[in-house]
Amino acid sequence: MIRNYFKTAVRNLFRHRFFSLINIFGLAMAMSICMGIIMLVADQLQYDAYNTNKDSIYRVTSIITNEDLKPSEDGTINSTTPMPLREELEKYASIDYVVRFRRGFGNGWIEFEHQDVNVPLAGYYADPRALEMFQYELQYGDQATALRDPYSVVLTRKAADKLFSEENPLGKTVKVGDLGLYTITGVLKETENKTHIAFEGLASMSSLVSLEAQGKEKNVFGDWDNFWNSWTYIRVKDGTTREDIQKSLDEIFEAKIAANPNPEANKLLLQTQRLTELTPGPFVNNPIGPSLPWLLIYILTGLAGVIMITSCFNFTNLSVARSLTRAREIGVRKVNGATRLQIFGQFISEAIVVSMCALVLSLALLMLVKPLILQLNFARIFRWDLASNLQVYGVFLAFAIFVGALAGLFPSLVLSAFKPVKVLKNLGTMKLFSRMGLRKALLVSQFTLALVFILSVTVLNQQLDLFLHKDHGFDMSSQLRVKVNKTPIAPFKTELLKHGNIVNATAASHLPAAGIQYGNDFRKPGDKDWTMMYYFLVDEDYASNLGLSMVAGTFFDQTAIESNKRFIVLNETAVKKFNFASPLDAIGNELIDHADSTSRTIIGVVKDYNHQALLQNIQPLALIYEPERFQLVQVRYSGTFEEGMKSVSEAWAKTNAGVKLDARDMQGEVMVLYNTIFGDAVQVLGFIALLAIVISCLGLLGMATYATETRIKEVSIRKVLGSTNGALIYLLSKGFLVIIMIAIVIGVPLAYFANTAWLELLPYHVTVNLGVIAFGVSMLILFAIVTVGSQTYRATFVNPVDNLKNE
Repeated sequence: MIRNYFKTAVRNLFRHRFFSLINIFGLAMAMSICMGIIMLVADQLQYDAYNTNKDSIYRVTSIITNEDLKPSEDGTINSTTPMPLREELEKYASIDYVVRFRRGFGNGWIEFEHQDVNVPLAGYYADPRALEMFQYELQYGDQATALRDPYSVVLTRKAADKLFSEENPLGKTVKVGDLGLYTITGVLKETENKTHIAFEGLASMSSLVSLEAQGKEKNVFGDWDNFWNSWTYIRVKDGTTREDIQKSLDEIFEAKIAANPNPEANKLLLQTQRLTELTPGPFVNNPIGPSLPWLLIYILTGLAGVIMITSCFNFTNLSVARSLTRAREIGVRKVNGATRLQIFGQFISEAIVVSMCALVLSLALLMLVKPLILQLNFARIFRWDLASNLQVYGVFLAFAIFVGALAGLFPSLVLSAFKPVKVLKNLGTMKLFSRMGLRKALLVSQFTLALVFILSVTVLNQQLDLFLHKDHGFDMSSQLRVKVNKTPIAPFKTELLKHGNIVNATAASHLPAAGIQYGNDFRKPGDKDWTMMYYFLVDEDYASNLGLSMVAGTFFDQTAIESNKRFIVLNETAVKKFNFASPLDAIGNELIDHADSTSRTIIGVVKDYNHQALLQNIQPLALIYEPERFQLVQVRYSGTFEEGMKSVSEAWAKTNAGVKLDARDMQGEVMVLYNTIFGDAVQVLGFIALLAIVISCLGLLGMATYATETRIKEVSIRKVLGSTNGALIYLLSKGFLVIIMIAIVIGVPLAYFANTAWLELLPYHVTVNLGVIAFGVSMLILFAIVTVGSQTYRATFVNPVDNLKNE
């Protein structure tokens, strides 16, 4: 029987090729997006799944508390914890052993941080048993001793191939910036195993002891207040529950954190995450590698679900529309003894066959779209590879069956309910949903969603354009950002200014409005409460380089380097934050820096500018002079970019021989954040909007084609009676135009309120104005006219003789 169902289904597919193609293509496009998300989740679930001890390994996390030692309002989880936590944890018998990772060795793992070109590795310092805990297999070297001695490093196979020509580089050395020479003591075996810790090299934790003795690191192992730089993992003994671990962490909190006599110290609640809960998992600060938050999965799944439902609407619409053409078939089968369940099974089988055909096409579409997905900024940053395996394809098959059953459920229920007597006796006058209420509702829903997507993409694109072109309050044009990498700055600036096309050069800690800023607490003498304020470390040429305006006082002195360290410059917002009567009133007052308790005198106030990304309002800002912490030089040039780069390269070569130059366009660097967040959103939402429009138009095309075919005799009679082509087109199109108008009436307010809601969260934003609405509505109407018009116009060419000769 089942075999017969599928044979009949295949015959019906070929008998109604046009409608079958619409259903298959529409389902395939929607399924390809859903399958891409399935691949993404499956990829994330593979991280650390190879570890045979994954159920007994936990990462200790931290949450900053409020005054009552309860989790802070935002409740953000930090994946990092203080370094001394290991010694305390090892006192508990339930803990097998503890492993720490600490940043500071090599570059970070996130690509858009633009890693130091003079540091050949990205990695961490790690305790000796890190290789054992995460079951990293060594191709060369001894797991027990590879991370034991100072200045030893274990490389991944790819990193070893990048740095050395030898297959086995054990005993070779590699220079890692100013951290010294590190000896290769191990090379990891290349495997398919995925770990959530992203690195090219792991250096021995004992190296930090030596670096601390040299003054390159400070209080590494005893600072309970620093929880930003290290990650702590524990392997627990068999039978230990999470409640047992939490009890131990609570005791450590009471003894070492809550009891800290320093009132300004961070109070951190300690919690745990099982290794299998890291990715996908909750959003955390300071991830040690790529991790996909569940929130992003929910958002992507929601968008894909909307497209999938829209595509299923098409199937339902066309199936119900064609129901009368199969009414006689159903009546005959029921007279011959077929039950309703059998008829239902027949139509569900047909829907599943359609879905299986769509599955094949969707796999091809997915392979075409996959390279585009992997080029997205987020995909590159979080290192998605969308790898597939037999399990993933098994899920795809189950998903296709589910989609087929979902799409065919309602048509199957409707068609299997036909009464044989009514069907066979009154087929000529029988009507199903005579006012087409269901089909109209489905089409209205589809085009409403399509209009919402069109308007949202338009607004999002305009918002991105605003970010890219809005005046930030400082001049970033014709400037290069040069990372100094702890090389001498003064000789480089002197050499730069010898070139005629170099207008200005200034040293700073980081770029303004590029998404990174320092922050610390300050207060006026006599005040009890501290005020958090962002700050940049800058030199005496910073204001002139960016074109900042002084509201009161002066900027740092060109010659008084030592006295500059005792001064501070504020912006106008900071003046108001500290309750000074005016910028002039602030001059000469002092602020105490919580970081080192130094007192700095306010010597100037600059006009407010967007030192942060435009995602935030202007916040209080301090400009501080600390030359030893400068990380880059901003170089303003005249003429072309190529000429500016040439002058910078020549000056760098003369002052930093043997050190690679890392220079980039400053404006491009500032815009990276906007392009990463909103650029990806525009591409993703734009693609989904395109799918929504195409699927909706396919459904409309199918309905228009069917409506035209069922009214072909009426059209022929009207032509015989003298009806004009225009009148016929209007007659056949007006019902669909009403549907589009209803979709516009519903979709415009929905898109307006939805987009206004998220735009209001931004301090600088565009509006959903009449121009945006007119553009979106025009696009929707254009697509509808082309879709419906192609069929109604074709109907005007029918020959009445061919259609009426047998009447």
